[in-house]
Amino acid sequence: MLSDIEIAQNTQMEEITKIASKVGIKPEELEPYGHYKAKISDSVLERLKDKPNGKLILVTAVNPTPAGEGKTTVSIGLGQSMAKIGKNAVTALREPSLGPVFGIKGGAAGGGYSQVVPMEDINLHFTGDMHAITSANNLMCAILDNHIQQGNELGIDQRRVMIKRCLDMNDRALRNIVCSLGGKLNGIPREDHFIITVASEVMAILCLADDIFDLKRRLGNILVAYTYDGKPVYCRDIKADGAMTVLLKDAIKPNLVQTLEHTPVIMHGGPFANIAHGCNSVRATKTALKLADYCITEAGFGSDLGAEKFLDIKCRFANIKPSCIVLVSTVRSMKYNGGVAKDELAKENMTALKKGSVNLAAHIDNLKKYGVPVVVAINHFYADTEQEIAFVKEFCESKGADFAVTKCFANGGDGGKELAQKVVDACEKENNFHYLYDIDMPLYDKIEKIAKEIYGADGVDYTKEAKKSIDEFIELGADKMPVCMAKTQYSLSDNPSALGRPENFRITVSSASLSNGAGFIVCQTGSIMTMPGLSKNPAAYSIDIDENGKTVGLF
Repeated sequence: MLSDIEIAQNTQMEEITKIASKVGIKPEELEPYGHYKAKISDSVLERLKDKPNGKLILVTAVNPTPAGEGKTTVSIGLGQSMAKIGKNAVTALREPSLGPVFGIKGGAAGGGYSQVVPMEDINLHFTGDMHAITSANNLMCAILDNHIQQGNELGIDQRRVMIKRCLDMNDRALRNIVCSLGGKLNGIPREDHFIITVASEVMAILCLADDIFDLKRRLGNILVAYTYDGKPVYCRDIKADGAMTVLLKDAIKPNLVQTLEHTPVIMHGGPFANIAHGCNSVRATKTALKLADYCITEAGFGSDLGAEKFLDIKCRFANIKPSCIVLVSTVRSMKYNGGVAKDELAKENMTALKKGSVNLAAHIDNLKKYGVPVVVAINHFYADTEQEIAFVKEFCESKGADFAVTKCFANGGDGGKELAQKVVDACEKENNFHYLYDIDMPLYDKIEKIAKEIYGADGVDYTKEAKKSIDEFIELGADKMPVCMAKTQYSLSDNPSALGRPENFRITVSSASLSNGAGFIVCQTGSIMTMPGLSKNPAAYSIDIDENGKTVGLF
């Protein structure tokens, strides 16, 4: 079989104006970036504001394993499959980050015959959104340090600067640095840090903002530092919010691209799901809901991270609700959770499959707590046997979830028609969507609710530093915000090696930060890298230009 990039490069794309016309976007409502990608003008949402929303379909997954589950591939394939069965659907996805593209994880444009194109553009610079977010974040940091240098009128304590610089790249050397060295003219020396752009609060704000004015308001609310006498300093206090908004005036507009089968895809925003809220932008999702009868969107990593935040944070802020949740799993992931090594997963092993099914069961149980119909999508791999598939089907149905096998990686839209029909049917079922917790619940109770109900923990412990921070945030009036848990994606617990459905454990909150502009409190558990590093053999080693000027080795 051809590689992903070979499949993408062999595809004859349609002009982006033609893709736009399929969902009723007028030529004057597009801002093209070349022939095959474009920004969608703000006027589209204004024109369609009174049109009823389509059905919202959330695609999530079990805990990631080294074998790969293919959540984005299934999301894209489902969009193609909906078209195959005659449904008007738009897929709304996150943008890739250069860090994972050149690191280990890879891009976020799908795989096989369920991809979004132009794949190379999407995985690299795209329309410049990541660069704009990076620039806005770092402008804020530069203005803050300049304020301190130019007399420090606000009395900012440089030991209590809360914001970090960012870069859209995996670079461990920048995690912890000392800046402003070299004498008086170069600023006041202090400890500083870099995070990857997708972990920046500016990214979260862009993805949650309703419009450009809400964006400016949220940027102004960023907690940037404390004064020497312990008072909070916000972004608006250092007068950075206006210029930051100007830098983001184009980045806030959603991007339109297409699948291999020329179905429309809106890609916009990309916060990580283990260290941020893991969903594409509110504007992108709302635009898709107005343009189509069905909007297919995804949340990052497993349902314990991405889906929980999508449902409890994004849906709450955007006032939207899902009609159906698709839970992606594989036979291989279940066997891995049952104790089978990665290089043995192609062999039939019913004992391990049954043992590892507890992880899938936990995710089904968790999602059903939100009152939304659940469809399990088994992403098919060549070595899956009929006996294994039959077991998973019976298992899912016993848990009260619909079930479909999808072969969209190998067969594109034709490979997911069964799933598409199951999703359409599920969207018509009884729906009693509700949040996991009430927003007025005390902050510590919200954290415990997530830990117990979603992770299966017995309770929550806090380091002295974390408790001090949370108590400070409560004093600032932030206790009525939702909680964004930063946790390993590999386990339901905060221990990445605890596979399956861990029991008899407690979650430890090691630190906490206030994303005041985004509107949530981040509680970090375990060791989560907000600035990843490259591996010994990163993907960047394989990426090159061949003698014909073509990109090779991207995936």
